[in-house]
Amino acid sequence: MKVAKRILPVLLGATFAAALAGGGWFWPPTSSAQQVGRLPMDLVAMFPKDIGEFAYADLRSARRYAWFPQLRQQLTPPRFKQFEQFLASVGLDPDNQVHEAAWALVPPTETTGEQIVGLAVGSFSPESAEANLQQLKLPVVEHRGFRLFAYGSGAGPQDIFFFFLDSTTAAFGHRNLVEQLIEVRYGAAEGLLRNDQMFPLIDELNGRGLVWAVLDRTYTQVALKQLVPEAAQFPEASRVATKVQYMTILVNADRDVNTQFHAVCANTEDANLLAATLQAGLLYRRYQAQQANQAELVQLLDAIRITPRGERLELLMALNQDLLQALLRRNLFLPPL
Repeated sequence: MKVAKRILPVLLGATFAAALAGGGWFWPPTSSAQQVGRLPMDLVAMFPKDIGEFAYADLRSARRYAWFPQLRQQLTPPRFKQFEQFLASVGLDPDNQVHEAAWALVPPTETTGEQIVGLAVGSFSPESAEANLQQLKLPVVEHRGFRLFAYGSGAGPQDIFFFFLDSTTAAFGHRNLVEQLIEVRYGAAEGLLRNDQMFPLIDELNGRGLVWAVLDRTYTQVALKQLVPEAAQFPEASRVATKVQYMTILVNADRDVNTQFHAVCANTEDANLLAATLQAGLLYRRYQAQQANQAELVQLLDAIRITPRGERLELLMALNQDLLQALLRRNLFLPPL
């Protein structure tokens, strides 16, 4: 049961920002034949250069599915349900107004926790929303002419700020990152296009999936541990995993929900060794699930395929609609406590 709770949220990347901008966590199956969203390059370029993860979600396509609200309900953390209520109180309707979301995470440091900055793309009425925000007498910070409204005291280290760039784009995140985003927009700071390692991977995925993400080394280590925690029992797994440089995640669907993970390793030998240890971890967990008569979990683990391809390790997982519904009934998508 714990493995399912760890694996499935990872497929969504770090979707806290999407919960802020788009009304909740999501799993967005849709037909792969449909055109998927592509984040305009000028919006990609606005993000700060030094980030740990970058991700995108085509929320408009996700909402076409009848069981999407049930899945979102299971995966939305309580604090973001509260933020959703806050947005509704100022006349914003994330479910109908936000079409796409992109966000970036910065890993925690000795002095700060994990930080976030994101963009919500849709159709907004900035004047009326800002008028409602002002009536609530929320803390406001001005930066280069933009009015940043705080969800919180405005002084807390975890306070989220929210503002409109224009009628189609809203920004949100921790204050220092939001201000960096504005500085990049004005050419006063380096943006994500200057990140020689992450940007080529972002450009490779953009427009290819309903949900996609690029993780740096720090976030890749977390993802690998969450995907197959049993692999940590094999000594070589930890050594090789720490050498993985980046990971990409791409989610699409036709009849099944198809997810691709690519771990970018230092060399072919490391990719082969990591594949072997992850496969061993999956087999061990499958045996445990079978002994415990956890049929849905067995099916979930059977849906995973791990293949080394040169310096990359490819992990594929396909969930058919029946299995997805069974997992929803079992509440297996609830995030780990």
